[in-house]
Amino acid sequence: MLDVAPVATDIDVTYEDAPRIVIWEMTRACALACKHCRADAIPYRNPGELDTEEAYDLVDAVVDCGRPIFVLTGGDPLMRPDVYSIVEYGTRKGLRMAVSPSATGRLTPVTLAKLSAAGCRRISLSIDGPDAMTHDVFRGVKGSFDRTLAAAKAAVDLGIEVQINTTIARHNYRHIEEMAELLPPLGAVLWSVFFLVPTGRAQREQCLDAAEHEAVFAQLFDIWLRSPFDVKTTEAPHYRRYVTQRLAEMAPEDRPEKTRGPALRFPAIGDGKGFVFISHLGEVCPSGFLPMVVGNVRSERLIDVYRDHPVMQRLRRPDTFSGKCGVCEFNRLCGGSRSRAYAFTGDPFAAEPCCSYLPAAVRAAQRAPQETTP
Repeated sequence: MLDVAPVATDIDVTYEDAPRIVIWEMTRACALACKHCRADAIPYRNPGELDTEEAYDLVDAVVDCGRPIFVLTGGDPLMRPDVYSIVEYGTRKGLRMAVSPSATGRLTPVTLAKLSAAGCRRISLSIDGPDAMTHDVFRGVKGSFDRTLAAAKAAVDLGIEVQINTTIARHNYRHIEEMAELLPPLGAVLWSVFFLVPTGRAQREQCLDAAEHEAVFAQLFDIWLRSPFDVKTTEAPHYRRYVTQRLAEMAPEDRPEKTRGPALRFPAIGDGKGFVFISHLGEVCPSGFLPMVVGNVRSERLIDVYRDHPVMQRLRRPDTFSGKCGVCEFNRLCGGSRSRAYAFTGDPFAAEPCCSYLPAAVRAAQRAPQETTP
Protein backbone atom coordinates (compact mmCIF):
# COMPACT_ATOMS: atom_id res chain seq x y z
CA MET A 1 0.00 0.00 0.00
CA LEU A 2 1.23 3.48 -0.82
CA ASP A 3 2.46 5.76 1.96
CA VAL A 4 0.41 8.78 0.95
CA ALA A 5 -0.41 11.47 3.48
CA PRO A 6 -3.15 14.08 3.09
CA VAL A 7 -2.04 17.58 2.25
CA ALA A 8 -2.00 19.55 5.48
CA THR A 9 -3.72 22.58 3.96
CA ASP A 10 -6.65 20.38 2.94
CA ILE A 11 -7.49 19.69 6.58
CA ASP A 12 -8.64 23.01 7.92
CA VAL A 13 -11.33 21.88 10.37
CA THR A 14 -10.31 21.57 14.03
CA TYR A 15 -13.73 21.22 15.69
CA GLU A 16 -12.55 23.71 18.34
CA ASP A 17 -15.70 25.82 18.08
CA ALA A 18 -18.45 23.29 18.87
CA PRO A 19 -19.42 19.62 18.61
CA ARG A 20 -21.04 18.36 15.43
CA ILE A 21 -22.68 15.41 17.22
CA VAL A 22 -24.08 15.36 20.77
CA ILE A 23 -25.11 12.06 22.34
CA TRP A 24 -27.30 11.96 25.43
CA GLU A 25 -27.64 8.75 27.39
CA MET A 26 -31.22 9.34 28.51
CA THR A 27 -31.26 6.35 30.85
CA ARG A 28 -29.31 3.21 31.58
CA ALA A 29 -32.49 1.18 31.88
CA CYS A 30 -32.78 -1.51 29.21
CA ALA A 31 -34.40 -4.92 28.84
CA LEU A 32 -31.46 -6.34 26.87
CA ALA A 33 -28.33 -7.89 28.40
CA CYS A 34 -25.70 -7.16 25.74
CA LYS A 35 -22.28 -8.68 26.34
CA HIS A 36 -20.48 -5.52 25.25
CA CYS A 37 -22.74 -2.91 26.88
CA ARG A 38 -20.85 0.33 27.37
CA ALA A 39 -23.48 1.58 29.79
CA ASP A 40 -23.58 -1.63 31.84
CA ALA A 41 -27.35 -1.25 31.53
CA ILE A 42 -29.76 -2.08 34.34
CA PRO A 43 -33.44 -3.16 34.36
CA TYR A 44 -34.82 -0.02 36.01
CA ARG A 45 -34.38 3.73 35.70
CA ASN A 46 -32.09 5.63 38.05
CA PRO A 47 -33.98 8.33 40.01
CA GLY A 48 -30.96 10.60 39.52
CA GLU A 49 -31.50 10.84 35.75
CA LEU A 50 -32.06 14.24 34.18
CA ASP A 51 -35.80 14.87 34.46
CA THR A 52 -38.00 16.22 31.69
CA GLU A 53 -37.41 19.89 32.49
CA GLU A 54 -33.68 19.29 32.69
CA ALA A 55 -33.93 17.49 29.36
CA TYR A 56 -35.49 20.60 27.82
CA ASP A 57 -32.64 22.66 29.29
CA LEU A 58 -30.18 20.23 27.69
CA VAL A 59 -31.90 20.65 24.34
CA ASP A 60 -31.44 24.41 24.68
CA ALA A 61 -27.78 23.86 25.55
CA VAL A 62 -27.34 21.74 22.43
CA VAL A 63 -28.95 24.48 20.33
CA ASP A 64 -26.34 26.88 21.76
CA CYS A 65 -23.69 24.57 20.24
CA GLY A 66 -24.86 25.52 16.76
CA ARG A 67 -27.54 22.90 16.22
CA PRO A 68 -25.47 19.73 15.92
CA ILE A 69 -27.06 16.33 15.38
CA PHE A 70 -28.62 15.32 18.71
CA VAL A 71 -28.84 11.59 19.38
CA LEU A 72 -30.91 10.13 22.21
CA THR A 73 -29.49 6.82 23.37
CA GLY A 74 -29.29 4.65 26.46
CA GLY A 75 -29.84 2.04 27.79
CA ASP A 76 -33.06 2.19 25.90
CA PRO A 77 -34.61 5.65 25.31
CA LEU A 78 -38.02 3.98 25.04
CA MET A 79 -37.81 3.23 28.77
CA ARG A 80 -38.57 6.94 29.27
CA PRO A 81 -42.17 7.91 28.52
CA ASP A 82 -41.10 11.52 27.90
CA VAL A 83 -38.86 10.57 24.95
CA TYR A 84 -41.54 11.70 22.48
CA SER A 85 -41.99 15.15 24.05
CA ILE A 86 -38.23 15.62 24.18
CA VAL A 87 -37.90 14.72 20.48
CA GLU A 88 -40.73 17.12 19.69
CA TYR A 89 -39.12 19.92 21.72
CA GLY A 90 -35.76 19.40 20.02
CA THR A 91 -37.40 19.39 16.60
CA ARG A 92 -39.19 22.67 17.34
CA LYS A 93 -35.84 24.15 18.36
CA GLY A 94 -34.41 23.26 14.96
CA LEU A 95 -32.32 20.22 15.92
CA ARG A 96 -31.96 17.12 13.79
CA MET A 97 -33.18 14.53 16.28
CA ALA A 98 -32.12 10.89 16.15
CA VAL A 99 -33.01 8.03 18.49
CA SER A 100 -31.19 4.79 19.20
CA PRO A 101 -33.79 2.39 20.63
CA SER A 102 -33.21 -1.16 21.78
CA ALA A 103 -34.92 -3.99 19.93
CA THR A 104 -37.26 -5.05 22.70
CA GLY A 105 -41.01 -5.44 22.96
CA ARG A 106 -41.26 -1.67 23.37
CA LEU A 107 -40.08 -1.13 19.79
CA THR A 108 -43.30 -1.46 17.80
CA PRO A 109 -44.88 0.22 14.77
CA VAL A 110 -46.89 2.32 17.22
CA THR A 111 -43.84 3.65 19.06
CA LEU A 112 -42.07 4.28 15.77
CA ALA A 113 -45.08 6.20 14.50
CA LYS A 114 -45.03 8.33 17.66
CA LEU A 115 -41.33 9.04 17.18
CA SER A 116 -41.97 10.01 13.58
CA ALA A 117 -44.83 12.30 14.55
CA ALA A 118 -42.58 13.96 17.13
CA GLY A 119 -40.02 14.75 14.45
CA CYS A 120 -37.45 11.97 14.74
CA ARG A 121 -35.41 12.02 11.53
CA ARG A 122 -33.31 8.90 12.00
CA ILE A 123 -33.15 5.81 14.17
CA SER A 124 -30.15 3.59 14.64
CA LEU A 125 -30.70 -0.12 15.12
CA SER A 126 -28.09 -2.73 15.93
CA ILE A 127 -27.24 -5.84 13.94
CA ASP A 128 -24.36 -7.71 15.53
CA GLY A 129 -24.45 -10.98 13.67
CA PRO A 130 -25.35 -12.42 10.28
CA ASP A 131 -28.24 -14.42 11.74
CA ALA A 132 -30.61 -14.53 14.69
CA MET A 133 -28.55 -17.00 16.69
CA THR A 134 -25.32 -14.98 16.60
CA HIS A 135 -27.02 -11.65 17.17
CA ASP A 136 -29.36 -12.78 19.93
CA VAL A 137 -26.59 -14.46 21.91
CA PHE A 138 -24.58 -11.22 21.80
CA ARG A 139 -27.59 -9.12 22.77
CA GLY A 140 -28.72 -11.51 25.48
CA VAL A 141 -32.40 -11.74 24.45
CA LYS A 142 -34.00 -14.15 22.01
CA GLY A 143 -35.99 -12.43 19.26
CA SER A 144 -33.90 -9.26 19.20
CA PHE A 145 -32.66 -9.93 15.65
CA ASP A 146 -36.15 -10.40 14.20
CA ARG A 147 -37.43 -7.32 16.03
CA THR A 148 -34.58 -5.28 14.56
CA LEU A 149 -35.40 -6.29 11.00
CA ALA A 150 -39.10 -5.61 11.49
CA ALA A 151 -38.43 -2.23 13.10
CA ALA A 152 -36.13 -1.16 10.27
CA LYS A 153 -38.78 -1.90 7.66
CA ALA A 154 -41.48 -0.16 9.68
CA ALA A 155 -39.30 2.92 10.15
CA VAL A 156 -38.58 3.21 6.42
CA ASP A 157 -42.31 2.99 5.73
CA LEU A 158 -42.80 5.94 8.09
CA GLY A 159 -40.14 8.00 6.34
CA ILE A 160 -37.55 7.66 9.12
CA GLU A 161 -33.98 7.12 7.97
CA VAL A 162 -32.46 3.89 9.22
CA GLN A 163 -28.87 3.57 10.34
CA ILE A 164 -27.54 0.14 11.21
CA ASN A 165 -24.94 -0.07 13.97
CA THR A 166 -22.68 -3.10 14.23
CA THR A 167 -20.16 -3.77 16.95
CA ILE A 168 -17.22 -5.67 15.51
CA ALA A 169 -15.59 -8.11 17.90
CA ARG A 170 -14.33 -11.68 18.01
CA HIS A 171 -17.80 -13.20 17.72
CA ASN A 172 -18.60 -11.70 14.31
CA TYR A 173 -15.56 -10.23 12.54
CA ARG A 174 -15.40 -13.17 10.14
CA HIS A 175 -18.95 -12.40 8.96
CA ILE A 176 -18.58 -8.85 7.64
CA GLU A 177 -19.85 -9.69 4.15
CA GLU A 178 -22.90 -11.57 5.40
CA MET A 179 -23.88 -8.70 7.69
CA ALA A 180 -23.45 -6.18 4.89
CA GLU A 181 -25.85 -8.17 2.73
CA LEU A 182 -28.60 -7.59 5.30
CA LEU A 183 -28.60 -3.82 4.87
CA PRO A 184 -29.92 -3.12 1.35
CA PRO A 185 -33.24 -4.96 1.85
CA LEU A 186 -33.75 -2.87 5.01
CA GLY A 187 -33.29 0.42 3.16
CA ALA A 188 -30.46 1.49 5.48
CA VAL A 189 -28.69 4.73 4.52
CA LEU A 190 -25.63 4.20 6.71
CA TRP A 191 -23.69 1.32 8.22
CA SER A 192 -21.99 2.59 11.37
CA VAL A 193 -19.39 0.03 12.33
CA PHE A 194 -18.23 0.19 15.94
CA PHE A 195 -14.90 -1.39 16.83
CA LEU A 196 -15.08 -2.75 20.35
CA VAL A 197 -13.57 -0.75 23.19
CA PRO A 198 -13.16 -2.70 26.45
CA THR A 199 -15.28 -0.55 28.71
CA GLY A 200 -18.50 -1.34 30.59
CA ARG A 201 -19.20 -5.06 30.12
CA ALA A 202 -16.89 -5.42 27.13
CA GLN A 203 -13.71 -7.39 27.76
CA ARG A 204 -10.29 -6.82 26.24
CA GLU A 205 -10.10 -10.35 24.85
CA GLN A 206 -13.12 -9.54 22.66
CA CYS A 207 -11.13 -6.84 20.81
CA LEU A 208 -9.50 -7.42 17.45
CA ASP A 209 -5.77 -6.88 17.18
CA ALA A 210 -4.14 -4.37 14.83
CA ALA A 211 -3.79 -6.76 11.89
CA GLU A 212 -7.41 -7.84 12.21
CA HIS A 213 -8.55 -4.20 12.26
CA GLU A 214 -6.68 -3.67 9.00
CA ALA A 215 -8.27 -6.76 7.43
CA VAL A 216 -11.75 -5.56 8.39
CA PHE A 217 -10.94 -2.11 6.96
CA ALA A 218 -10.19 -3.77 3.62
CA GLN A 219 -13.58 -5.47 3.61
CA LEU A 220 -15.44 -2.32 4.64
CA PHE A 221 -13.76 -0.28 1.91
CA ASP A 222 -14.72 -2.77 -0.79
CA ILE A 223 -18.28 -2.97 0.56
CA TRP A 224 -18.55 0.83 0.60
CA LEU A 225 -17.48 1.11 -3.03
CA ARG A 226 -20.20 -1.21 -4.30
CA SER A 227 -23.07 -0.60 -1.87
CA PRO A 228 -26.00 1.84 -1.94
CA PHE A 229 -25.36 2.81 1.69
CA ASP A 230 -22.46 4.72 3.22
CA VAL A 231 -20.02 3.18 5.69
CA LYS A 232 -18.49 4.94 8.68
CA THR A 233 -16.53 3.68 11.64
CA THR A 234 -16.78 4.51 15.32
CA GLU A 235 -13.69 4.19 17.53
CA ALA A 236 -11.63 3.33 14.46
CA PRO A 237 -10.60 6.67 12.96
CA HIS A 238 -7.62 4.93 11.38
CA TYR A 239 -10.08 3.58 8.81
CA ARG A 240 -9.86 7.07 7.28
CA ARG A 241 -6.12 6.63 6.89
CA TYR A 242 -6.79 3.30 5.20
CA VAL A 243 -9.37 4.83 2.84
CA THR A 244 -7.00 7.67 1.95
CA GLN A 245 -4.27 5.19 1.07
CA ARG A 246 -6.57 2.98 -0.99
CA LEU A 247 -7.93 5.94 -2.95
CA ALA A 248 -4.40 7.16 -3.61
CA GLU A 249 -3.69 3.85 -5.30
CA MET A 250 -6.60 4.32 -7.71
CA ALA A 251 -6.47 6.39 -10.86
CA PRO A 252 -8.91 9.33 -10.56
CA GLU A 253 -10.95 8.09 -13.51
CA ASP A 254 -11.34 4.69 -11.84
CA ARG A 255 -12.82 6.05 -8.63
CA PRO A 256 -16.58 5.63 -8.13
CA GLU A 257 -18.54 8.85 -7.88
CA LYS A 258 -19.17 8.38 -4.16
CA THR A 259 -15.41 8.67 -3.46
CA ARG A 260 -15.05 12.12 -5.01
CA GLY A 261 -16.70 14.16 -2.27
CA PRO A 262 -14.87 16.28 0.32
CA ALA A 263 -15.53 14.00 3.33
CA LEU A 264 -11.94 12.89 3.84
CA ARG A 265 -10.73 16.49 3.82
CA PHE A 266 -12.09 16.79 7.35
CA PRO A 267 -10.69 15.16 10.49
CA ALA A 268 -12.51 12.16 11.88
CA ILE A 269 -15.14 13.09 14.45
CA GLY A 270 -14.34 11.25 17.65
CA ASP A 271 -13.76 11.44 21.38
CA GLY A 272 -13.94 15.11 22.31
CA LYS A 273 -13.27 16.10 18.69
CA GLY A 274 -16.52 17.26 17.16
CA PHE A 275 -18.27 14.89 19.54
CA VAL A 276 -19.47 15.06 23.13
CA PHE A 277 -21.44 12.70 25.39
CA ILE A 278 -23.80 13.43 28.28
CA SER A 279 -24.59 10.67 30.75
CA HIS A 280 -27.98 9.97 32.31
CA LEU A 281 -26.75 11.93 35.35
CA GLY A 282 -25.75 14.94 33.27
CA GLU A 283 -22.02 14.20 33.31
CA VAL A 284 -20.11 15.42 30.27
CA CYS A 285 -17.54 13.04 28.78
CA PRO A 286 -15.51 13.10 25.54
CA SER A 287 -17.50 10.03 24.48
CA GLY A 288 -19.46 7.19 25.99
CA PHE A 289 -16.44 4.93 25.52
CA LEU A 290 -14.08 7.38 27.25
CA PRO A 291 -15.51 7.66 30.78
CA MET A 292 -13.55 10.72 31.89
CA VAL A 293 -15.97 13.21 33.44
CA VAL A 294 -15.06 16.77 32.41
CA GLY A 295 -18.19 18.59 33.57
CA ASN A 296 -21.91 18.38 34.29
CA VAL A 297 -24.73 20.08 32.42
CA ARG A 298 -26.57 20.62 35.69
CA SER A 299 -23.98 23.17 36.73
CA GLU A 300 -22.00 24.15 33.61
CA ARG A 301 -22.71 25.26 30.05
CA LEU A 302 -22.17 22.41 27.63
CA ILE A 303 -20.46 24.61 25.05
CA ASP A 304 -18.04 25.97 27.66
CA VAL A 305 -17.05 22.49 28.83
CA TYR A 306 -16.54 21.38 25.24
CA ARG A 307 -14.41 24.39 24.30
CA ASP A 308 -12.47 25.07 27.48
CA HIS A 309 -11.78 21.92 29.49
CA PRO A 310 -8.07 21.03 29.15
CA VAL A 311 -8.80 17.37 28.38
CA MET A 312 -11.25 18.27 25.63
CA GLN A 313 -8.81 20.78 24.16
CA ARG A 314 -5.94 18.30 24.07
CA LEU A 315 -8.08 15.62 22.46
CA ARG A 316 -8.32 17.97 19.47
CA ARG A 317 -4.52 18.36 19.25
CA PRO A 318 -3.12 15.06 17.99
CA ASP A 319 0.40 16.46 17.65
CA THR A 320 0.52 16.37 21.49
CA PHE A 321 -0.24 12.64 21.67
CA SER A 322 2.50 10.26 22.73
CA GLY A 323 3.94 7.39 20.74
CA LYS A 324 3.46 7.01 17.03
CA CYS A 325 0.12 8.86 16.94
CA GLY A 326 1.86 12.10 17.88
CA VAL A 327 4.21 11.96 14.89
CA CYS A 328 1.95 10.23 12.36
CA GLU A 329 1.48 12.08 9.09
CA PHE A 330 -2.19 11.09 9.24
CA ASN A 331 -2.84 12.27 12.79
CA ARG A 332 -4.94 15.29 11.82
CA LEU A 333 -7.14 13.12 9.64
CA CYS A 334 -7.27 10.24 12.12
CA GLY A 335 -5.83 10.73 15.61
CA GLY A 336 -6.49 7.15 16.76
CA SER A 337 -9.16 6.01 19.18
CA ARG A 338 -8.62 7.92 22.39
CA SER A 339 -11.11 5.60 24.12
CA ARG A 340 -9.17 2.48 23.18
CA ALA A 341 -5.88 4.08 24.18
CA TYR A 342 -7.40 4.88 27.58
CA ALA A 343 -8.91 1.42 28.01
CA PHE A 344 -5.64 -0.33 27.16
CA THR A 345 -3.16 1.98 28.92
CA GLY A 346 -5.03 4.32 31.25
CA ASP A 347 -3.77 7.27 29.15
CA PRO A 348 -6.19 8.80 26.63
CA PHE A 349 -3.27 10.45 24.82
CA ALA A 350 -1.27 7.25 24.26
CA ALA A 351 -0.85 5.69 20.84
CA GLU A 352 -3.78 3.79 19.33
CA PRO A 353 -3.04 0.19 20.41
CA CYS A 354 -4.86 -1.46 17.50
CA CYS A 355 -3.27 0.27 14.52
CA SER A 356 -0.67 -1.53 12.40
CA TYR A 357 0.51 1.52 10.44
CA LEU A 358 4.06 2.75 11.01
CA PRO A 359 4.30 6.50 10.40
CA ALA A 360 7.00 7.79 8.10
CA ALA A 361 8.81 9.41 11.05
CA VAL A 362 8.95 6.08 12.88
CA ARG A 363 10.23 4.26 9.80
CA ALA A 364 12.85 6.91 9.26
CA ALA A 365 14.01 6.61 12.87
CA GLN A 366 14.24 2.83 12.52
CA ARG A 367 16.37 3.18 9.37
CA ALA A 368 18.68 5.85 10.77
CA PRO A 369 20.97 3.57 12.86
CA GLN A 370 21.47 1.25 9.88
CA GLU A 371 22.24 4.13 7.54
CA THR A 372 24.91 5.54 9.86
CA THR A 373 26.59 2.22 10.58
CA PRO A 374 30.04 2.10 8.90
